[in-house]
Amino acid sequence: MRIGDAAAAAGTTPRALRFYEANGLLPPPQRTVTGQRVYGPRDVSRLRLIRQLLSLGLTVADLRDRADRLHLLENRTPPGYGDPRPTGVVSRHIATLNAEIARLTRLRDRLAARTR
Repeated sequence: MRIGDAAAAAGTTPRALRFYEANGLLPPPQRTVTGQRVYGPRDVSRLRLIRQLLSLGLTVADLRDRADRLHLLENRTPPGYGDPRPTGVVSRHIATLNAEIARLTRLRDRLAARTR
């Protein structure tokens, strides 16, 4: 399938596919004789995984550092999202989220105390 069809199947845009490819998250796709990118079902699966991991708060840099292992997660739930064995990057992200939640809770409590 061409880039527009692959992007639509993964719920993203052709520009995002080119961005993911340029950043090493997607391997270079096959090309037609005229140079157009051609994607298969496995590419769409990887795109969906990338989008899911990004929606969980991981960054492109986080994924780029582990791009060679993304295929291990395809058709599985990403680590830290139902998997009892989160990876280091997921553990760090969870710790960052917990710290931010604690900070916001303290802020809320201070604000509530001033309005009583």
